Amino acid sequence: MKQVLCCLLALLFTPTILAADMPLNMTSGVTEISNKVFSLHMTILYICCAIGLVVFGVMIYSIINHRRSKGAVAANFHESTKVEIAWTIVPFVILILMAIPATKTLIAMEDPSNADLTIKITGSQWKWHYSYFDQDISYYSLLATPREQIEGKEDKGEHYLLEVDKPLVLPVNRKIRFLMTSEDVIHSWWVPAFAVKKDANPGFINEAWTRIDKPGIYRGQCAELCGKDHGFMPIVVQVLSEADFDNWIVEQEAQANAAAAEAQAALSKTLSKDELMAQGEQVYMARCAACHQPNGAGLPGVFPSLIGSPIIKGPVADHLSVVLHGRSGTAMQAFAQQLTATEIAAVVTYERNAWGNDSGDMVQAADVNQASSGAQSGTDAGTNAETAQPTPPPAATTTESTEPASSNDDAKAVVLDDLSMDELMAKGEQVYLGHCAACHQATGMGLPGAFPALKGSAIATGPVDNHIDIVLHGKPGTAMQAFASQLTPQELAAVITFERNAWGNNTGDMVQATDVNQAGQ
Repeated sequence: MKQVLCCLLALLFTPTILAADMPLNMTSGVTEISNKVFSLHMTILYICCAIGLVVFGVMIYSIINHRRSKGAVAANFHESTKVEIAWTIVPFVILILMAIPATKTLIAMEDPSNADLTIKITGSQWKWHYSYFDQDISYYSLLATPREQIEGKEDKGEHYLLEVDKPLVLPVNRKIRFLMTSEDVIHSWWVPAFAVKKDANPGFINEAWTRIDKPGIYRGQCAELCGKDHGFMPIVVQVLSEADFDNWIVEQEAQANAAAAEAQAALSKTLSKDELMAQGEQVYMARCAACHQPNGAGLPGVFPSLIGSPIIKGPVADHLSVVLHGRSGTAMQAFAQQLTATEIAAVVTYERNAWGNDSGDMVQAADVNQASSGAQSGTDAGTNAETAQPTPPPAATTTESTEPASSNDDAKAVVLDDLSMDELMAKGEQVYLGHCAACHQATGMGLPGAFPALKGSAIATGPVDNHIDIVLHGKPGTAMQAFASQLTPQELAAVITFERNAWGNNTGDMVQATDVNQAGQ
């Protein structure tokens, strides 16, 4: 009997003692919260093992000692009040004992207050976009696994499908608040080492937080089935010491300034067709092949083929417009904020000349800049557009210019026309849903405790100048970004007019592009 008891105790405690070292067990992670989650997990495991020992012990004892061969006779009783009370109270007490530590852990996981750093994480098919509030740094993070490995032409690497071109960079020992949303479908940002797993829903903001104790590289994945390339949406986080992180911030600002200068210089350069095709192929394979396939054939019924398509064979201006601004109601994203003018010129040139399309068209960065600024030109894309006023590319981090617009700035002249109230409201609603609704909600009600409501707010119903100022320059110390470099004066005027007259605000105010332009000078 003693041997049987020892064996049962060994079966009970051996798995739990060794659980922390088991490859299939949850890991303890590198944050205070992840350690609490691991401790909770192990506590529940111990309770479950104890319950299992008692239940199966009683079953085995009963089977052995009350078997028919020993002459056992079944008792004839039912409706025992004591038994009913016992098996009601005992499970209730066990559940309470489990609920207390679980509740404490859940409350700690949902407390993003007093954060030292706020980062907005936006999911889209199939990439992550990271924006550092107060640092004016933002970039996209894409899968970096070579396509040859994905197609089985090369051996899989150590971090197959778990490597990106630009990781999220975070510091140790600082509380980091995450604001998560999506541009298209539901995604889920999951890094097991941080015990952070939160859905990114289009039109909504979810919050999470972490404080990391140990520098290193930590990997995760999108944990929500988000489309055909769901498995190609990894997360890589590089955690640096506080001093190294501060140095990284300085380096990013310097790189952004250098990239802006380089991109602006590129507007006056004319690349050869071979140069455009080589760079365009690289951009296409990294950004477009997931949907349209490496051979341009697309996926019938899901993603259109680019071989001989009306967009490819049609006017270059229409092709540029689709790449720059996307196509609403479809999976085609806007790449104006994701690629430089040179990269867009190269990929459009590549698409128009690859896979037998052979249009002969060549698009230069100046043409892309002219198309993105809204300038009206009588020349075909591909011709020299030196008369267009160069502006920093959308993907680069820029500072707002305080210089007055020059008299030959055709792009500014076009967007400063006055619009009617109906035109402002229609355009403003489009801009609001595209840039503002993720935080302030489509109904203007915001998210209590995170993003203020615009319905009846002091900003939306107060002086127009204050409203224009906060949209142009943002609000330091909050999640309100500066939109001066993201939207045109006409778009800014329209969205301000919309906010001041939607949801019952009805101020009657009309803001024109000239008002915004004057306020920004």
